[in-house]
Parts: sequence; C-alpha cells; structure tokens
Amino acid sequence: MDKPGQFGLDIHNNYVWGQASPVQYPQEQQPDYRYRVTPEFSYGLTPNVELGLYLPLGTIADRQFRMDGVKARIKYIAPRPANQDWYWGANFEIGAVRPSLDVNPWNAELKGIAGWRHGPWDLAVNANLDWVVSGPHSEAPSLQLATKASYKVSNNLALGVESYNGVGDFHALKTVLSPAGQGHSTFLTADTSLGKWDLNLGIGRGYSGEPDQWIFKFIVSVPIDD
Repeated sequence: MDKPGQFGLDIHNNYVWGQASPVQYPQEQQPDYRYRVTPEFSYGLTPNVELGLYLPLGTIADRQFRMDGVKARIKYIAPRPANQDWYWGANFEIGAVRPSLDVNPWNAELKGIAGWRHGPWDLAVNANLDWVVSGPHSEAPSLQLATKASYKVSNNLALGVESYNGVGDFHALKTVLSPAGQGHSTFLTADTSLGKWDLNLGIGRGYSGEPDQWIFKFIVSVPIDD
C-alpha cells in the first residue's frame, strides 16, 4: 500500500511459452509466445485506501506492440494493531479491453483479500469474483482462488509458491458452482530487491483446463516517489 499522497508504479510482465491454445471465438488472441507488459500506477488516498490504474495493457508479438485496454481499481486494507499478524481487505477493479483479449470488452472483479505474516512466513489468499459488465456474450460470474506461501530465507530474499485455481461459474447467481472451464496454474516465486527497486519473479505451468503452458512472469516496483 502506498502512503497517503504517495505515487507508485509496478510494471507487470509475462511471457507464455507452449503449444497453441484452442481459439474460443474468431477474434481471440492466442497467448502463446507473446510478451505482455502492464504498467500499474497507484496513489495512496488514505492510510487504508489506494487507487490504481493499469495503463495501458500491452502485448508484444512479432516485434509489434499494441495497446489492449485500460483498467482502474480501488483497494482497501482494514486498519490493525502493529502486533496483529493477520490482515484483510478488498479490491474492486473495472476496465475495458480489446476483443482480442475478451469477447466482452467491459468486465469487473471484486477481490477478497486475507493474509497472515509472522516471522519469516507470509501466507495470503484472494477470492476473485469476476463478471461481465457489458458485451455481446452473456456469462455467469466466475470464482477464482489465488494463494501464496513464502518464506524469507534472508533479509533480501523470500522464496514461495503461488497457485491460481478456477473454481467455476455461478449459475443464476446461485451458490452451486459448475466445474466447467476450470483452470489451474502454479508458480515458484522469488521476491527480492535491488536498492529501492522491488522484484517479484516467477515461473509456472498451467494444467487441468488452463490453456497456457509454461508462464514466465516478473513484477518490477519502480520507486517513482521515494
């Protein structure tokens, strides 16, 4: 979280390496052998509220760069005593992307955030509820669970495991979930820093319905307001 009045910048990068994925609709852009970069600008509004803007979503393939959309978010982390290990919060995100990324251009996500930090251990779980705001193809809201466990092996290095698991779709907003379309991916990660620059590195693989094969990702936190 940025401090009140502070600006931040995280640059998200990923590259998918694997076999061609099945095309779900005519305009869909296959992720295989593509490099995607997304600058995420943030601003601390209060000690517990942060605003963010993904601008732009970008894709590089065949030596060509194209802008694929923009998204905005607001994050809340509940206040807690300094000696409290656990925390919770929420994040709301809304944005528009090109049809090459999603058949429905306008989408939103509500993320429930929970975590626990104690000594060298850091555990976190996010419940992500995604739904269509506007578009030609009606879809039920879908749920994904994202988890991370990391252990700080030194003052400047933490090693961990991240997992992203599609639970399914809510049909008619009922609590029954459909297993159709589930996807799962797991990453080995490393968190470190170079001076004031923070780095999150990961290599992972999609399986059980997830079309992406090997995925390389890294996030660079740029100290633009330190």
